[in-house]
Formats: sequence, structure tokens, C-alpha cells
Amino acid sequence: MEISGYYDREANLLDAVKKLRENNISIKDVFSPYPVHGLDLAMGLKRSWLPKAAFVGGAIGAISGFGLQAWVFTRAYPINIGGKPFLSVPSFIPVTFECAILFAALSIVLAYLFKSNLGAGADNKIYDERATDDHFVVVLDASNFVHNDAEKIKMKLEETGALDIKYHN
Repeated sequence: MEISGYYDREANLLDAVKKLRENNISIKDVFSPYPVHGLDLAMGLKRSWLPKAAFVGGAIGAISGFGLQAWVFTRAYPINIGGKPFLSVPSFIPVTFECAILFAALSIVLAYLFKSNLGAGADNKIYDERATDDHFVVVLDASNFVHNDAEKIKMKLEETGALDIKYHN
């Protein structure tokens, strides 16, 4: 069971998120029609690991690109081109860079899809169409609460200025 509170201003949303966290009420998610500055700090979210995934993907791409070129030009098809050495590092730089960018981009896309749970069979619930238009929605996971706790949470949402409160299964 989930409880969602609807707000019409981002200032009210930020205050509500801060007050709910101060009262040790866990917030499942917050939906907003546009990015709200400071919302990630108010929710207590940790830094994303997506930049690390991009770096690892880029490093693997650079190593793979350089290794492929080195293998092709020194072992598989060693052709003497204009008296240049077989392992000519300066000529490998453009392809190595392009492979690094390609692998970084692909790894961050895959990591984002994994982190966002956007794959096939994902349960992406739309709580209300207003969340994409002109309202802000705070969703609380109330599956562990007894009836009295759910009523207290509803009162907290009303205290923080929620315009509407809905229960979802």
C-alpha cells in the first residue's frame, strides 16, 4: 500500500519532504513536472554511480581499441607502410579515443536503463497525470504501517500542505 500527497508549489514540496524525513517517514519516490533544485538533498539521495560506469566503460573501450589496433598491425596483418613502425602509437590515438567514447556512451545508457528499472516487464506505475503537468507528488510506502500509522502519516501530509491525498494498492 502506498500513500501519495499532491502539492502545487515546489516550496511546499521541499518543506514536506524535509518534515517527513525529520519524522522518520520513508519516502518511496517524488514526481515532479520539472527538475527541482535541492530535492535530491532533501530526499537524502546518495550520489549516482553512473559517472563511474561511464569511466569504466570508457577505459574498457580505450584499452580494447588500442589492443585491437596493436594486434592487427603487429600480429595479424603486419604491413610495412612507408617505413613506419608496426606499433605506431600516435596513429592509434584517434581510434582509441573514438572507442573510449563509444564504450562510455553505451555503458552509461545500459547502466541508466538498469538503474531506472526501464527494462521489459518493469512495473512503472503512473500515480496521477497531474504529476507530469502542474503538480508535485510525494509517494510514501505504507505497506509496513498499521492503520493508526497510516492515519498519522495522512495527518502529517495534511500539515505540510498537501492538496490531495490518495491511497494506492
